[in-house]
Amino acid sequence: MITYDGFEGRVGRTFAGSESWWPPRPAPPPGAPNVVIVLADDVGFADLGCYGSEIPTPHLDELAAQGVQWTDFHTTPMCSPTRAALLTGLNPHLAGVGHIANSDPGFPGYAGEIAPDVPTLAELLREAGWSTLAVGKWHLTKDSDMSEAGPRHAWPLQRGFDRFYGFLDAFTNAHQPHRLISDNSPVEVDAHPEGYYLTDDLTAAAVRLVRQAKAAAPERPFLLYLAHGAAHAPLQAPEADIARFRGRYDAGWDEIRRERFARQQATGVLPPGLDLPPRNAEEGDEVAAWDSLSPERRRLFARYMEVYAAMVAGLDRSVGELRRALADLGALDDTVFVFLSDNGASREGEEHGTTQYLRTLLSKNSRHDREDPEADLARLDLVGGPRVLAHYPRGWAMASNTPFRLYKCNAHAGGHSVPFLLSWPAGLAARGERRDQWAYVTDVLPTLLELAGLDAPPVSGVSLVPVLRDAQAGHAHREQYTELQGHRGYVRDGWEIVTRHAPLTPFGEHEWELYHRADRTQAHDLAAEHPDLVAELAAAWEQAARANRVYPLDEGSRLRYLLRPPWHREPGPVRLTPDLHTLERWTALQLIQWRSFTVEAAIEAPGDGVLVAHGGQGGGYVLHVERGEVCFTHNGFGELRTLRAGPLGEHVRAEVHAPGGWRWDVTLSVDGEPRGTLTGLPMLAGFCPMEGIDVGIDRCSPVSWEHGANRFTGRLREVRYTPGAYAPDAGANWVELVRELGLRYA
Repeated sequence: MITYDGFEGRVGRTFAGSESWWPPRPAPPPGAPNVVIVLADDVGFADLGCYGSEIPTPHLDELAAQGVQWTDFHTTPMCSPTRAALLTGLNPHLAGVGHIANSDPGFPGYAGEIAPDVPTLAELLREAGWSTLAVGKWHLTKDSDMSEAGPRHAWPLQRGFDRFYGFLDAFTNAHQPHRLISDNSPVEVDAHPEGYYLTDDLTAAAVRLVRQAKAAAPERPFLLYLAHGAAHAPLQAPEADIARFRGRYDAGWDEIRRERFARQQATGVLPPGLDLPPRNAEEGDEVAAWDSLSPERRRLFARYMEVYAAMVAGLDRSVGELRRALADLGALDDTVFVFLSDNGASREGEEHGTTQYLRTLLSKNSRHDREDPEADLARLDLVGGPRVLAHYPRGWAMASNTPFRLYKCNAHAGGHSVPFLLSWPAGLAARGERRDQWAYVTDVLPTLLELAGLDAPPVSGVSLVPVLRDAQAGHAHREQYTELQGHRGYVRDGWEIVTRHAPLTPFGEHEWELYHRADRTQAHDLAAEHPDLVAELAAAWEQAARANRVYPLDEGSRLRYLLRPPWHREPGPVRLTPDLHTLERWTALQLIQWRSFTVEAAIEAPGDGVLVAHGGQGGGYVLHVERGEVCFTHNGFGELRTLRAGPLGEHVRAEVHAPGGWRWDVTLSVDGEPRGTLTGLPMLAGFCPMEGIDVGIDRCSPVSWEHGANRFTGRLREVRYTPGAYAPDAGANWVELVRELGLRYA
């Protein structure tokens, strides 16, 4: 024992002895590789050159040529569940993320975050001595936990990553991201620089973090998880990238699909003898013949696909830059490099595509049609830039998923058949080889751990290392369930049953289709010929669903979005001051969603500019002063209406009334004097406004492009929000009725 300044502590039995107080530092196994996972978002099976695409992807094609290309690899049909399965090796519901992380209906399989007792790949590798880095889209944190107040237990750094740079949300504006996070804190930025593009920023951050980690501890291997936002909507890309594809898609989706399928067969990505199914024709998922469209529609739709192709090309550029950086560090040969997509291509642009993705999402989810194809056509020249939030029509998603049926969210092959590439020059002899064995996203974690020389905890997947080393080998993952939004599927020994469940219809065995693996494109339903096999596989699905916490099934009532956990509280009045940075999206949304509310601004000295702004080019509203006159401007998914209310005073009040019908009426008053009313404004809800609330400035994507950030030139003391009553038809008023409706089909 020694005493120092009155403090007594044990340093060790002897100074010269072998025992000390220093805890052992984890040491990776000898020769342990670096691990890089690049995850694309909503990129279809056929969107890479090595999978039959016309989009040039030379860096990804090189990755395939230096390693293994999988031709029968599957994820879940949606982003958050795939991320949970990828990072844990567990089936998504068992990990706690059976649906996107934007609701928490109170069931363990749908918590919207990875369960606290489930280790992530980052936690396992960090414990074994790896540096762990995450960049890009996270989407494994509940909306309600994303604010500066937290809690942060489901943020990347609390789930095993040493560093993080990216965004927590489902998506963001690629030219003007609404909220970026560095480690555990928001990046406070008023405006992104000219020419900013998210994919390039994330790539630069990934390279920077890897270089920092290797400079600080060159002996330690690293894990880099780079989860891009591309090519998720909104479809946006640098104009120079878009220009590369000008005119390339004028032939339309039918011809592009035929060309891709022919290349897939000619290059051996698909076996011979498969049929290309006809265009998707299921009600609500149907695709029109390209030749049946008007010339104006064809011109607009081709532009959407040009932007999408530019986004995929940007992903390829990212992979190339990252691999060049690894080569410069002398780390490329010692890196297990994985590329995959999180699900199949997305049909969220619906029949006509959209220049206002937030409008289209709200139209679909609220079942109120707000679509405006003519307005979209008028904005054609803006598609791909920062002023519109575009998405392509589902005909292009069908082409992206060639040759498979349906789309993201579906249990059919188009929802979850994705590209998967893996290389490790120093550890795997395979070069330019394909693997045709069926494999699933839960197999990635045990595979990477085995390649790293580590044992895997109990997981749902199996290691694919034997198959990586021997093209003729098999593996033990013989059965797998699928479930999302009531769509279901089950694979066993080369047979697959699958359903496309219509919302608010009974679940039943009549829904099941049956396909053999030889019919990869699911063109020939054999359910009528093998009813006993259908029943057997349906019973196996039922058993797996109960074992993996899949129940209760989503019957399509949308109750999951109305239920709130017991700790949720209704928002009260909020005081905001100009020194506060942006009030985060979800927190801000609670003040206005489905309800009436008031906004009051207290002015100490007059000036021009923004008093308070909420939202951006995709939708929002701004209370501002223009040449001394008070104005309220509402951006209804790209359509602006302005109420002018005369000279500025010391107190400005906007009363927003929600009478029902998903509409708002706004009345402005100045110093207690009513100054005018604007009626029939589209109510904003869901992901809109995407940006939070700014006081005295309109940051990032502005509500009004004409005015931009428009910082207030006077002195603003405060802005107060007071949430009011829900609209009569707001979902929050009808929870029990919606629950009763859903129980009819449970």
